Amino acid sequence: MKTLVRVLILILFTSACSKKSQVSEVKVTGLKCEYRANPLGVDIAKPRLSWNLESEQRGISQSAYQILVSSSQKNLDENVADVWDSQKVSSDKSIQIGFEGKPLESNRKYFWKVKIWDKNGGEHFSEPAFWTTGLLNESDWKAKWIGLDKAVGYDNPNAAHKILSARMLRHEFNIQKKVKSATAFISGLGLFELYINGEKIGNQVLSPGLTEYNKRAFYMTFDVTRNLQPEKNTIGVVLGNGRYFAMRGGGTEGTKTYGFPKVICQIEIQYEDGLTETINSDETWKLTASGPIRKNSEYDGEFYDARMELKDWNKTGFDDTAWMNAELVEKPGEKLVSQPNEPIKIMDEIAPVSVKEIKPGTFILDMGQNMVGWVELSVKGKSGDKVSMRFAETLKNDGSLFLDNIRTAEVTDTYILKGQGDEKWEPRFTYHGFRYVEMIGYPGIPALSAIKGKVVHDALEPVRVTENPVRHVA
Repeated sequence: MKTLVRVLILILFTSACSKKSQVSEVKVTGLKCEYRANPLGVDIAKPRLSWNLESEQRGISQSAYQILVSSSQKNLDENVADVWDSQKVSSDKSIQIGFEGKPLESNRKYFWKVKIWDKNGGEHFSEPAFWTTGLLNESDWKAKWIGLDKAVGYDNPNAAHKILSARMLRHEFNIQKKVKSATAFISGLGLFELYINGEKIGNQVLSPGLTEYNKRAFYMTFDVTRNLQPEKNTIGVVLGNGRYFAMRGGGTEGTKTYGFPKVICQIEIQYEDGLTETINSDETWKLTASGPIRKNSEYDGEFYDARMELKDWNKTGFDDTAWMNAELVEKPGEKLVSQPNEPIKIMDEIAPVSVKEIKPGTFILDMGQNMVGWVELSVKGKSGDKVSMRFAETLKNDGSLFLDNIRTAEVTDTYILKGQGDEKWEPRFTYHGFRYVEMIGYPGIPALSAIKGKVVHDALEPVRVTENPVRHVA
């Protein structure tokens, strides 16, 4: 009898511990502001907040929530909601909860977390999250739109297949104090890459996103605190054409043009002593159209002459006396707003599965699948050697590219070697939909390692549904 009692007590104790363990496993996760995790540059006055409720138990639900928003991590840790305390709200709602706190300020970081009550009255806190604000008012922009509103050198904007070289801009500035934080706000149209002290900022590609530029254009926000260094610093920007500068002239394939590429860039620096400084794009910035990207087009591809590379152009001390001063240009449209969606990024890399020479010097490389993006070229040869790569989704019966479906698009990336050992190159301002790559001009016979496919798409979080999911969202 005593043994039976002990067994029953052990079973009851184990059951109670199990229930307690299950309750403790309820988690508040996936905090998002405007559908993004810890986003930078949110320029909405009342952003929407959301979260998930996760548990291995079935039937768990939320009965109430409380949102705490603070101006510092310290305040949030101490539950001091000096920006917004929603108080306890009886609701199972966990998406699109509009912010209702103190008016948000431009270029500020806000820290937040959520407390929820489950249906049994159990209380659960999320981990902290944050968002930063962009430039909420037009008057917050002190920088100017700059560029070069004319053709130079190799440019031919009047051709049927328009040709315009990438513009390169640079600016040097000094820092005399210890930096607490630094934020860059930038829009480069049609497409841009931003560099500080030689390092590319961010891993996005083909940015910013497309818009009707005469109505609105997107800017992007970057935390560049760690990129700045004591004393001398250099900003570099490369501008591609994208869909801002038309790829075609008249006729049935004419595309709308909004003008020549342009950029606005503002870096706001906060020092440890509390003072601030702003670095703004203006007519003192230097510009050249004589870099290695001789043409770039989403229809026709990119032409890159590595012999024209400007070594260390985006670092301090580069001799830019031959560069011109950037011009002040008209703003592109009615509004400049923060890009609300995730940018395009390189999301996968794939290797070709076969290579075949279909005629002397012409090779077809099969990527094994249809993809959107481009290829990285690995090559070694003499200065002036030219490698051309053309792209298609299918082949003709004779093994050559089938190109009828793309009409007049050249879909050709061209690389001219500088002849300095092993060289790697991939385009910046074009992309293709393809499975097959026609390669002409490669020195020797290309191995499968001669190219690597770069698959690009919006950097959205993939959602995978398993046969027996254990994740339950309130």
